Amino acid sequence: MKKTVLRNYAKLIAQKGINVQKGQEVCITAELDQPEFVKILVEECYRAGAGKVIVDWYYQPLTKLNVRWQKEKVLSKVEEWEKARLQHKVDVLPALIYLESEDPDGLKGVNMNKMVKAQQAKRKISKPYRDLMDNKYQWCIAAVPGAEWAKKVFPNERKSKAIEKLWEAILYTSRATGDPIANWEEHNRDLSERCKFLNSLDIETLEYKSSNGTDFKVGMIETAKFLGGSEKTLGSNIEFNANIPSEEIFITPQKGKAEGIVYSSKPLSYQGQMIENFSVRFENGKAVEVKAEKNEELLKSIINMDENSAYLGEVALVPYDSPIRNSEILFYNTLFDENAACHLAFGEGFTNCLEDYDSLTLEECRNRGINDSLIHVDFMIGTKDLNITAVTRKGERVEIFKNGNWAF
Repeated sequence: MKKTVLRNYAKLIAQKGINVQKGQEVCITAELDQPEFVKILVEECYRAGAGKVIVDWYYQPLTKLNVRWQKEKVLSKVEEWEKARLQHKVDVLPALIYLESEDPDGLKGVNMNKMVKAQQAKRKISKPYRDLMDNKYQWCIAAVPGAEWAKKVFPNERKSKAIEKLWEAILYTSRATGDPIANWEEHNRDLSERCKFLNSLDIETLEYKSSNGTDFKVGMIETAKFLGGSEKTLGSNIEFNANIPSEEIFITPQKGKAEGIVYSSKPLSYQGQMIENFSVRFENGKAVEVKAEKNEELLKSIINMDENSAYLGEVALVPYDSPIRNSEILFYNTLFDENAACHLAFGEGFTNCLEDYDSLTLEECRNRGINDSLIHVDFMIGTKDLNITAVTRKGERVEIFKNGNWAF
């Protein structure tokens, strides 16, 4: 891939993704697959005004070794220096960039029970720090092609060709070709207009029906609003784009108001393992039954991560006619696959979906119906024939999706 193209992509992440501010600290989390691009990204963050850029490297084989050899007590511990680093983030509010490139099957064979228990213990320690940062900092998740990921997506290509093809797919679906900055400004305007229309309806319930068996309804919080595209930080009012790519318009539903069954339309890559062909049945807002042809136990571990992980934290609307779906590529990566189909998410909801969230405490947001959990896991349910009807608080029925796409 040409360096000029990669540099434009890096500029997009630095300028429209996190929108780094003058003198701001930036933290990048990346795997070992694309060090040259990470170098370019670091430089673009500095060019955009960053005062300090830190890179944390992650490597799946080391994670497997740690889970295998460390005792569960050791694996579950958050060291004092790690707590100090979390506190530093609370104090400094750095912009965070997450570069995804991991192998979708990279943790296959790991002791999942041991790893999940360790994650539960560590997240209980880290969550209060994350809550203190909630909505106050810029962050962005983007992707670069890892070798094993590329071979998973393009199994019939040699490794170098697979990486090149995955680069092309990432850049195309991320609207990073041509003038990426202008592309995203236009895209954000479109998403903003759709949000305005949806928010004008005063929706009480969304009803989903699809020929694959999905028959589901979910309730909305009265003061919640749909969001999409760029967001703004609380207090400093800095605009940023959290996901590159992003095609979704989303809202946090009312905890406890979800009924019926949904069927997955794409595999879910979770913790380096694939969950395939699954269904989820809800009663009183809670996932009470899950079935999967592959990795059903892993799916069960997700909804049992904590007392609220079986409740929904997000409802997202994505048209079937989107760049990612139209690419006809199954990415085996949630960042991309969730933006090819309507999806739901188990776990933590978004407090900034409430109209007046800036004047509410975190506890007051929870009392309004925003779910609180250690996790947030998206799963895809959108199909070519999915129909979604909105029922307003006045009792009117408005068609939102028809045959997989916007009905307005």
